[in-house]
Amino acid sequence: MPIATFQAYLDNIKTKTGKTPKDFRALAKKKGFIKPNGEITVKAMEIFNWLKADFDLGRGHAMAIYHTFKEKSE
Repeated sequence: MPIATFQAYLDNIKTKTGKTPKDFRALAKKKGFIKPNGEITVKAMEIFNWLKADFDLGRGHAMAIYHTFKEKSE
């Protein structure tokens, strides 16, 4: 069985939710999870719980989105 790539995770998330990592970052900023300077203000589990509740993302997909939040570029 092939190993899923990080980009494949992001592609699957876009297919499922219609949202890109940039869209999720904007939503997380609105929720106060990310400061304007890019600093994450909450623990990963809080972001996971939000993504699970609002978008029905599993742990792997939620953590992929969280990882994109940790990147410095938008």
